[in-house]
Amino acid sequence: MTTVQDTSNVTNLFGAGASAAAKSSTQETESRFLSLLIAQMKNQDPLNPLDNAQVTSQMAQLSTVQGIENMNKSLEALASSMGVNQMAQAANLIGRAVLVPGNTLSPEQLQDVMGFELSRPAESVSASIHDASGGLVRTLPLGPRDVGVNVLAWDGLTDTGSTAPAGQYTFKINALQGGEQVSSTLLNLGMVNSVSQNDQGVQLNLAANKSVGYADIRQIF
Repeated sequence: MTTVQDTSNVTNLFGAGASAAAKSSTQETESRFLSLLIAQMKNQDPLNPLDNAQVTSQMAQLSTVQGIENMNKSLEALASSMGVNQMAQAANLIGRAVLVPGNTLSPEQLQDVMGFELSRPAESVSASIHDASGGLVRTLPLGPRDVGVNVLAWDGLTDTGSTAPAGQYTFKINALQGGEQVSSTLLNLGMVNSVSQNDQGVQLNLAANKSVGYADIRQIF
């Protein structure tokens, strides 16, 4: 959060010192270099003057430092600009549903949608749905699935065919290829209520006080 404060007291306390403190590190480095170079030239041995190659090498090093400093400033400006653009794009998602990392779902409304992201193709995939106490409610055979994001929906029924009561449920994915487990990232649906920005970047504030990063979005509904 950005806070605006009155800086007049700071200026009164530190005066010109505050301005001196704001001097860039590049300017300070250049000033020190020139001071040392002048001191060397004043105190050099007339019979053994400064080597032009050495002076040239030192100046090249200074130029490199200045170049790095300028590059850092350019990158900071670019990162700031990207953050503003991401914030504007994220604001367009308010009121939309997004598929993000998570393992919860509900048989109500559209929250029965779930997904998973496979690290590689799997010849056999199944989803298991569990109630709040961890009990198995439904097993869904999904057959072979390709690498990447896969989306499916639960019809809200149990293995016995009865309707599951309202409430929060969790799900797991079991994916196999050649008898070996295939790693996966579980994805659930969340409604975007608002967006914000902190030191981790643009954040999507979802229902149930959940927040995820803008880069965590896998799919938009």
